[in-house]
Amino acid sequence: MNTQFVVDESGRKTAVILPVEEYDELLEDIHDLAVIAERKDESTINFHELKKRLKADGLI
Repeated sequence: MNTQFVVDESGRKTAVILPVEEYDELLEDIHDLAVIAERKDESTINFHELKKRLKADGLI
């Protein structure tokens, strides 16, 4: 990790500099967490039902 910090006159961290790749990964993680939060109240299905649906849709 090549993270750098910007500090003020007192030495307190005020900003962070990340490589673009790490920033993009963080954005993707945040998006994934948002999707999970939006879908937390949806009903679930078991693995065998998922497999059946994917086969029916021609995805596997």
